[in-house]
Amino acid sequence: MISLADLRARWLRLDVIVQDLPFAALLTALALVPDWQRHGTRLAELVPARPFDGWGVLVIAVECLPLAVRRRWPAAGLALVFAGFAADQLCGYNTLGGIALVVALVSAGNHLTRHRPATMVAASAAYLALTAALHQTGQIGPDVVVLFYIVLAAMWAVGAGLRRNRLAEMDHRRHLAEATRAAERTRIAREMHDVVTHHVTAMVVQAEAARYLTAAPERLDEALSAVSDTGRRAITDLRHLLDLLNPGHGGELRALVEQTRRAGQPVELIEQTRRAGQPVEQVGGADVTVYRVAQEALTNALKYDHGARTSVTVRYGETETEVRISTDGTGSSTASPGGGGRGLTGLRERVGTLGGDFDAGPLAEGGFLVTARIPAGVTS
Repeated sequence: MISLADLRARWLRLDVIVQDLPFAALLTALALVPDWQRHGTRLAELVPARPFDGWGVLVIAVECLPLAVRRRWPAAGLALVFAGFAADQLCGYNTLGGIALVVALVSAGNHLTRHRPATMVAASAAYLALTAALHQTGQIGPDVVVLFYIVLAAMWAVGAGLRRNRLAEMDHRRHLAEATRAAERTRIAREMHDVVTHHVTAMVVQAEAARYLTAAPERLDEALSAVSDTGRRAITDLRHLLDLLNPGHGGELRALVEQTRRAGQPVELIEQTRRAGQPVEQVGGADVTVYRVAQEALTNALKYDHGARTSVTVRYGETETEVRISTDGTGSSTASPGGGGRGLTGLRERVGTLGGDFDAGPLAEGGFLVTARIPAGVTS
């Protein structure tokens, strides 16, 4: 059964135009209701007012439907909505579609990234031109012109405030991610010191002891084998720690999957983007976190479900990146790693620090599933 969280995640993975289209369609439908016509915004008394006709349907469509692109192309959406609003006022339809101008202004103030001052000036000039045209064809007082302009400016200011809060939150997450990464590197540095100290000390002691075993070749061989084994363990541990310290390993996900395949695990990698081209920029250490989640999950798959079919799916969205690693439970050593292991617990804390969600647990049909959703960066 699909949970509300899964439905929400699927909805957020849809393109923003698809997400915004239902509201635009609903407002269009409401504006077309006959009993609600001529109950919208009225800036001037036009004599005579145009009766609602086929042109009125077109005006409402131009006024409301562009709200579907209000986040993808905020400037273009605002221009189209204002054109429909101007036609609405000049024809005297005065429909509920006028609400679209308020929504478009808030969205433009929130999501417009370039030429913001120029857009504000152009919008103000267009409004003054509209009021001048209305003055030529009807009665409109200066108090109405000033008051409505203040309302429209306030809607832009609301959107700008939302934008500032959103950017401040992302900046806070970025700094928090950097602090978390620094703390993790400090921890790894301590572990590296312990690894080097422990293994190298053991190798020195074993090598010194071997000097006194020349009269017992079989024991000398055992001692030298112990030195070699200790050296290999030291190299393995150091490689693992150095891999964690590498800031660029987020881009080595394919290499990680290929390495896991060579270890005997059949792994399929699926990378999806909502737009053609490169994945969107990640917030702070999100790209590293995606790699770490996949690394930990694949390591557990090798340990607890060796040989099972495994899939790694990474979906890059505009608001978040989702990574999903699952096994089907057909391998050997199928004891579940559980959700409380130190590695998974550390990942849960790390993903939570970035403002994301992490989950790990056995599947009902067998196997194990690890999922993480990590907020993505802003794209222009």
